[in-house]
Formats: sequence, C-alpha cells, structure tokens
Amino acid sequence: MDNNAIADGFQLYLHSFVIHKSGEWAVVQQGMSPASRLARRYHWHSTSVRDFVSDPHTAIVGTPQGRILNLVDARADQAQRALLKIAGEPVETALQEARKLVLPRHHDVRAGDVDLKRLGAVLAVAHEKELRDFASLLLVEGLGPRTLQSLALIADVVHGAPSRFDDPARFSFAHGGKDGHPFPVPQKTYDESLGVLRRALDEARLGQTEKIEGFRRLDHLTRAVEGQRQPLADFSAAIAQERSISASLDGRTVFDDAHPAKKKVGSSQLSLFTD
Repeated sequence: MDNNAIADGFQLYLHSFVIHKSGEWAVVQQGMSPASRLARRYHWHSTSVRDFVSDPHTAIVGTPQGRILNLVDARADQAQRALLKIAGEPVETALQEARKLVLPRHHDVRAGDVDLKRLGAVLAVAHEKELRDFASLLLVEGLGPRTLQSLALIADVVHGAPSRFDDPARFSFAHGGKDGHPFPVPQKTYDESLGVLRRALDEARLGQTEKIEGFRRLDHLTRAVEGQRQPLADFSAAIAQERSISASLDGRTVFDDAHPAKKKVGSSQLSLFTD
C-alpha cells in the first residue's frame, strides 16, 4: 500500500504488516530512490517499541548519505512540541509569521535591511573591551571578539521572539555569505563557533547546562545594551572592517579557486559605530 511518504529522497511503501496470534507484530517498510534506483528497508518490531515518538528504533543502520533528520529521536521533543503547536493553530497564523521572514528584493545586504541598533548592540558586546570580557565570562569560555559577535547573533536566533526576526539580513553578520555578501565566510570564526556549540551540547547531555545557559545570558546582555545604550552601528564601517580582516580569518566564497594568500593585518581598528 502506497503511503506517499518521502524521506531523504526515498519514496516509502508499506511492504507488509504481520500480526502473530500472541499479539506481537512486525512492520517492514521499503523505500526506493528513483534517482539512484537503490532500496532501503525499515523494520519495526513490537517487543522493541516502547514509545512511537521517542526512540522507537532499536537501531538505524545504513550507509551514511548525509545528515539525517530524525523527529522521533528522544532529543527532538522540543521540535515535536513546536510542530504540534503549529498544527493546532489556524493556518493563517503560521502564514502571517512566515510572511514576516520575506527578504528584500535585492541580493546584497544594505543598511536599510538591518536594524542598526540591534546590530550595534551585538558589535558593542563583541568589540568593546569591558562588555566583551563580561560576555565571554557568561559563556564560560575565553573567546575572541569575532567569535563573540557570531555567538551573540546565534543566541538571538535561539532565544529571540518572532518580532526579533523582522530584519533577517542582520544575521548575515554572524558568518557572512558564501557569495561574499556582506563579506566572505570567515572560516576560522565559523569553526570556532561550531566548536563552542558542540562543547555546550556535549556537556548538556551529561547534565552540565552552564554553557547552554550562557547563551541565554548572552542574549539578555545584548538586549540590555540595545535598550540602555542604544548604540547605532556604522553599517559601512562594519562591512569594511569585516573585509579588512577577512584574509586573517580564512575568508572564503564559492568563487574562490583556492584559499587566498594570508595578508598581514595592521593594528588600526575601524570604528564600528557612528559618532
């Protein structure tokens, strides 16, 4: 029986459903990839299933073919609750929120696309020494200013309300763009950000939530700076600064045939704020 489901490019079909007189049952599903003409099978056995929406599989075995999205993983409970909440709301509510995320009709990032006060708060927390030292303490890590800038924007994504996302172009100042807009991807910063997030998640699985909580505190600090100091970012200077340090951070775009030669960066610091 065709259940019309798609998973990882595979069309799923219900192959068989067997019930024993003792009450035990087994389900065998088979998926076929039209592109590669390869098959995949999914087995369910009643004795090993304790909860259909929390780790029902004894194992998932196969040749790795990329990242797998598993919404029945026990760690996906927040995603499950979010999906149920969306499903229970009127369709128009979800559509209204989605419409708020529409990007401008031009490819490059411009000052008019960004809330300069919000961006200014992020730059202040990351680059003003007093705030930078405090922000680094909140994350329980000694971090450089460029990584702090990225993590402050990541914290806003994690903890921000829908109203915080009306200028999505602002988040391109976390790790740039693969096409060079607003600046090349700073690979060193990208890797450092992933490292901090990975360590935080690994420790959280062991019950040590200090680093995860640090992201919430970092977001609160940035919003406090935004509200109390109201720093206004100098958009052009911020982009110029990113491009001036790009080589030192292994800046890269999809148009590069090879890593650019590293240039010696001077000690002069561009002002990231307007007077």
